[in-house]
Amino acid sequence: MRTVRTTLVAVTAVVLSAALAAPAFAAPRGHGDHEATREAIEAAVKDGVPGVTVTADDWSATAGVGNLRTGAPRSADDRYRIGSITKTFVATVLLQLEAEGRLSLDDTVEKWLPGVVRGNGHDGSEVTLRQLLNHTSGIYNYTEDKDFGRTYFLADGFFEHRYDTRSPRDLVAVAMGHAPEFAPGTSWKYSNTNYIVAGMVIEKVTGSPYGDEIRRRVIEPLGLHATSVPGTRVTVPRPSSRAYSKLAETTTGPTYDVTKLNPSLAGAAGGMISDSKDLNRFYTALLKGRLLPPEQLKEMKTTVATGGPAGYGLGLSGVGLSCGVRVWGHDGGIHGSQSVALTTGDGRHSLAFNFNGDWSGDAVAVVEAEFCGE
Repeated sequence: MRTVRTTLVAVTAVVLSAALAAPAFAAPRGHGDHEATREAIEAAVKDGVPGVTVTADDWSATAGVGNLRTGAPRSADDRYRIGSITKTFVATVLLQLEAEGRLSLDDTVEKWLPGVVRGNGHDGSEVTLRQLLNHTSGIYNYTEDKDFGRTYFLADGFFEHRYDTRSPRDLVAVAMGHAPEFAPGTSWKYSNTNYIVAGMVIEKVTGSPYGDEIRRRVIEPLGLHATSVPGTRVTVPRPSSRAYSKLAETTTGPTYDVTKLNPSLAGAAGGMISDSKDLNRFYTALLKGRLLPPEQLKEMKTTVATGGPAGYGLGLSGVGLSCGVRVWGHDGGIHGSQSVALTTGDGRHSLAFNFNGDWSGDAVAVVEAEFCGE
């Protein structure tokens, strides 16, 4: 999984998906007593992750520390930045708006945001909302911009700019300074810009910021008390652990506390905060049809090819595991935080976990351990 050290924030579930996807050659073994999962999170700590918190259904465990200075342990109730897992929440809101007849996923971006996606070959009149959600738009990924990377992902730039506020239009403008990756609908490439634009569409359609709509439509109905859309708030609510990064292109060198930052740099592409229990509750409700009508849930789970054996739907990745189990969800990386949330298609078995470091640890091993007992 690519993380902040590769100059990407709020990064893709698909890297994880491709790593996990494998031919189904054995019957599912189930999770049993979760002993394999416990061993996998302890192995992640040995690999260099400061600490891990994990919840699978009604079982929780932790390993390592939440604070390198004091040695305080991680908590099963830790709240953390969830990075690109935010994308599933955003996609859910857009699909709800479609179900209400307030928009169509085949609407163009230009219809709702005239002139926003334009420049260097970008043309919002050729990009649909569906192409935003499944990353087939071709819109350049603003977090791959070199100046943006130096500003936010390397130590000198981060500590100078960590509290800056970046507006969605500002982030889209960074992307418009580059040529598109490909013509809309002709290929696939993950782009955080897609979801910045999607958040702007939500606001244009509803008259409310995307975060308000997520709160009203998802967080409050499901009682997700640990989940929030922080906007520009730089702190993580307690209980929470510290978040650590190397802020470098390598996995060596000093370790920095990066807990405080202005999440507007990720916005609707990856700015949310949650905990493992809430993430499991969210994906269980989503996959059981409590948030979307059948037609919209089917759309969400209709995947496109990503160049590997896994597929990407509308803010949702479908992952085939080595034991034949197929799970749905997303992962997310943002400074000092790597998170994964996956649930079986029937919503009966869920897993969510977080590493509070962004340079090491085998997330794939934790997933395989929980769902396959390996």
